[in-house]
Amino acid sequence: MISRRFAPVAALAALTLLASCGKPQPASTTPAELKFSVLSAQDGASMTGYWQPLIDDLQKQTGLKVKLFIAPNYTVLIQAMAANQTQAAWFSALPAVEAIQRADATVFARTILDTGVGTYNSVILAKKGSGLTIDKLMKCDKTLNFGIGDPQSTTGTLAPLAFLFKPHNLTPQDCFKTVRSAQHQPNMLAVANGLVDAATNNSTGLAFYRSGTPEAQAAVAKTEVIWTSPDIPESAMLYRKDLDPAVQAKLRDFFISYGKATGPEGDHQRQVMATLKYSRFDAADDSYLAPVIELKKVGDAVNAPAAPANATAPKAP
Repeated sequence: MISRRFAPVAALAALTLLASCGKPQPASTTPAELKFSVLSAQDGASMTGYWQPLIDDLQKQTGLKVKLFIAPNYTVLIQAMAANQTQAAWFSALPAVEAIQRADATVFARTILDTGVGTYNSVILAKKGSGLTIDKLMKCDKTLNFGIGDPQSTTGTLAPLAFLFKPHNLTPQDCFKTVRSAQHQPNMLAVANGLVDAATNNSTGLAFYRSGTPEAQAAVAKTEVIWTSPDIPESAMLYRKDLDPAVQAKLRDFFISYGKATGPEGDHQRQVMATLKYSRFDAADDSYLAPVIELKKVGDAVNAPAAPANATAPKAP
């Protein structure tokens, strides 16, 4: 997610990227400089600090020219890949499904957390000491203000809809006085500062906040988790299917082997991974996202407009 002070810059950069394509590249052409995109899950400066060392190592080890692009939201992330303005990317699970369906992309690796697991969880945060519980939240009496994620967010939107609201045949709009949509860190800050009563987030984000900037550490300490989802597949690495197969192989081999070297180089790689809160990248394909595709069906059903109570079936011609 992205802080307000970085949002205009990131949005402008994204619009510039999308608007500067000129003539679309032929489907079989691999650019001389690849663009690797990541979502700005915190602020632009922090995300560059986390990811640029990995991109530097990618260039050094493969000989490819690669530029890091920080996308301000999931829509830009997907659209940029669909337009062949980015050729590889780190996606969380739901946007990865969208990129497969809409951006000619395919999964080549998945992330494994520094805890050794390949899953994470959606959570709902409340302000510490507020006395708010999930039962009180789900009374749905329209007295509380709620923060939900980007519409394309796996843990910020899809998982809460599928695992919490749908089983009660409810939507957030049914339940709360106001519903605001934001990226994870602004939602966490909104809870900490009392701007909303509760908001969605995820377990990986909480780990970053607790070891992040002093502002993030102080804010997350003011919150507590009142709901945790079942396990969800962690994020994926994707590239476009029309990349030169030799380039695909270089990208795949780099990520699968990264962090496994010996000696000082291996120590350096593992430190880069530790900063990202990952232990390794495992080989994967699109099939590992099957659980998310099923979740998406549930989320789509929650968001589907209800038929009017007095609606009747159309007459046959």
